[in-house]
Amino acid sequence: MVMNRRWVELEKAHQQAEVARREAELKNLRNQVNPHFLLNTLNNIYALTAFDQSKAQTAIMELGKMMRHILHDNQQPYVNLREEADFIHNYVDLMKMRLASNVTVKEEVDIPTPCTIFIAPMLLISLVENAFKHGVSPTQPSEISFRLSADTEKIFFTISNTYFPKSSTDQSGHGVGLKQVQQRLDLTYPDQYEWTKGLDNNNHYTSTIIIHDTQLHHH
Repeated sequence: MVMNRRWVELEKAHQQAEVARREAELKNLRNQVNPHFLLNTLNNIYALTAFDQSKAQTAIMELGKMMRHILHDNQQPYVNLREEADFIHNYVDLMKMRLASNVTVKEEVDIPTPCTIFIAPMLLISLVENAFKHGVSPTQPSEISFRLSADTEKIFFTISNTYFPKSSTDQSGHGVGLKQVQQRLDLTYPDQYEWTKGLDNNNHYTSTIIIHDTQLHHH
């Protein structure tokens, strides 16, 4: 009996250590998103200062809002989906400020009001960043469209963009964001998500994440 109890205690300690390790790994992954994301955003604002000061000032205000979200919400394991949707919207607004007229951006958000659904913070933004990074040509018609919808059973996010691959010299953090999304999905939603991505015949790259979690609204 003593042996058995000892084994149960060891097993419990092992499980607690595993949970702690996963939480530390997640926190580390979340914190890695910030500098990479911030650098991209600052580069955009820097480009704006050259030709449109008032736009650049607006952009800095937008960035301020986003930094508050990053500093506060990104430290929580889960955030309200409405806040995350607002964050993505602010980011898209910021990106649109320096886009030429050859680029169209469509966004569609369909989530309940009031929203009681929660999601891991800054999970989807890497996909949005990626779409802007690879979906925009200086001259050719370019398109980015995304849809975020949710109910108490699942969160559905799909984003599609025209695809203009970067040259091998300009990899600018390529693949880092997507690898982190994969790791975070595995850690936060094991066996509760589907992620499909790839190019179609029209040279559009589409990425779709579905998170199935009936506990989503209980956090």
